[in-house]
Amino acid sequence: MPSVIKATAIVNGDVITGTDVDQRLALLAVANGNENGIPADQVDTLRQQVLRNLIDETLEIQAAKADKIEIKGSDIDKTVERVATSVKQTPDQLAAFLDAHGSSIQSLRRQIQGEIAWDRLQHDKIESGISVGDDEVKAVLDKLNASKGTQEYRVGEIFLTATPYTEQQAVQNANKILDQLKSGGSFAGYARQYSEASTAAVGGDLGWVRPEQLPEPIAAALRQMGPGTISNPIEVPGGVSIIAVQDTRKILTRDPRDAVLSLKQVSVSFPKGTTRQQAEPVLERFANAAKNIGGCGGAEKIAADFHGEVVQSDNVKMRDLPPALQEMMMPMQVGQATQPFGSLDQGVRTLVICGRDEADPTAPSYDDVYNQLNEERVNMRSRRYLADLRRDAVIEFR
Repeated sequence: MPSVIKATAIVNGDVITGTDVDQRLALLAVANGNENGIPADQVDTLRQQVLRNLIDETLEIQAAKADKIEIKGSDIDKTVERVATSVKQTPDQLAAFLDAHGSSIQSLRRQIQGEIAWDRLQHDKIESGISVGDDEVKAVLDKLNASKGTQEYRVGEIFLTATPYTEQQAVQNANKILDQLKSGGSFAGYARQYSEASTAAVGGDLGWVRPEQLPEPIAAALRQMGPGTISNPIEVPGGVSIIAVQDTRKILTRDPRDAVLSLKQVSVSFPKGTTRQQAEPVLERFANAAKNIGGCGGAEKIAADFHGEVVQSDNVKMRDLPPALQEMMMPMQVGQATQPFGSLDQGVRTLVICGRDEADPTAPSYDDVYNQLNEERVNMRSRRYLADLRRDAVIEFR
């Protein structure tokens, strides 16, 4: 990549315009909740990375076409509809929303096309040529049993490729991304947009790993990190990584956070304009009622007394709850309710534990280990394949 990049490139004859870069940058901002756009001091660096991503995306689409992989418009339509549904909009509403924020539905469709193209290319060109032996799976399972009680991490990664000549620029780009993450940006969102690993499509999720399964520079950083933390840029062979620790656990050891819960949520809302002073007596009575609920059956009585509503949820994993709720609920017994939480605007709630099944820790299955080893090899070969596509491409910057 040249030291100064103008926002236009021609990749094997296909043009990437400045508008393409602007709209993708705006899409990134919207996807990460920054509806006011990227901060001015971040724009130039992020534009360079977006352009690089668009170049890779173009190469992936071209390679899929050369391999006679057909990506139908209906396939893209289905994904657009899922994205729109996830934000409670129709595709037309989503298109209008993106347009109002400087992006476009065409930019989103192009990104989806690139993701589908890369996924199918990996299946045809890479996954079919990878094999994992029974002895390899058995060796991993033996190590797991020998490692019982040691720490395991749920890790996300954003990986930026680099050569010795571009390493400094990659570190600078990684630091810009890190600044955005520290300001509240979504790690998964930035991973999807910027990471050049095959895990980008799943928000950079590496799953549950032990430090020794990762490159030593990452492993060394990981051992010093706790849940909810993000690393500084880490120089690794072939590029730079930012890692996030989403959770930790001890291998084959019982953890109360693995419990599966049956819950009842009692919600109480307040009329618009209610002040804190006006709501205080109600909140105090609600808190006392929750404290003395007398079992799961008391949820309906509290709801009736406070004109609230009850929603029951089964098979809720403790780990899927917000960390603050996990800490509150771990020592609780069946039939107890949490302290009320929420706000006057969105309502106040309490959760009642109606059932609690403690999960017995077991070693992963043969298929689990096989799939993880397979994914690691797909990831490594995918990076090499994309590097080959870049090396063989004719790219002209304007």
